[in-house]
Amino acid sequence: MLLHDTALIFGRYARQTLRSRFAMLFGVLMPLLYLLFFGPLLTDLPLGSPGNSWQVLVPGLLLQLGLFGAAFAGFTIIIEKNQGIVERMRVTPVSRLALLLGRVLRDAAVFVFQAVLLVLAALAMGLRAPVTGILIGFAFVALLTLSLASLSYALAMKVRTPQEFGPAINAMTMPSMLLSGLMLPMTLAPGWLNVLSHFMPFRYLVDAVRDAYVGSYATAHMLYGVLVALGFSALSVTVGTRVFRKAGA
Repeated sequence: MLLHDTALIFGRYARQTLRSRFAMLFGVLMPLLYLLFFGPLLTDLPLGSPGNSWQVLVPGLLLQLGLFGAAFAGFTIIIEKNQGIVERMRVTPVSRLALLLGRVLRDAAVFVFQAVLLVLAALAMGLRAPVTGILIGFAFVALLTLSLASLSYALAMKVRTPQEFGPAINAMTMPSMLLSGLMLPMTLAPGWLNVLSHFMPFRYLVDAVRDAYVGSYATAHMLYGVLVALGFSALSVTVGTRVFRKAGA
């Protein structure tokens, strides 16, 4: 029942996404701009991290893609509430967990697809990374999307307007980006800022993917990254499911 309902919801939102291919491709534009205009600036700079500039930058851009894209996914719930779609879903027998999982799995599929496009562009520009490392990066993007999209939908169920939702998401995403070392390794930061960044869970994901891109898999960074990604996903989906059940949506 849960699998059937999840597939049903996933299919509904996947069809919506396929009808707006331009929007799906436009979502990868910002990371591509960073890749084109910021990446060359890092060439030959001492980044204090294993690997070349592309192996440092691309993992950060992949997770930036998931961070910003998934965090704003909740806008669709607000639109659906205003259109009465959420109200109509309340009277259906579809599992409340499936209503969340179908949405976040669609989001994960979209952002992994965009991540593939980003990596292909990076390979054309000079990125060299093991296939296993690239696949691990996609897995982290999917887990981050599941986590943040779940929390984003949960928040959207609690607010009434985009004007409430947008500032709350911005207040979360900007510190996350700055303290996670998405653009540059936090080892380049002052000592106090580097220490502060360890309280940001996304940093562990970034460090893990950077290790994967240089072919280092059995590292402390990888262990911490996997544990944080799995734990954060489980917590986020649990929170999102509870909100959906209480809301009856």
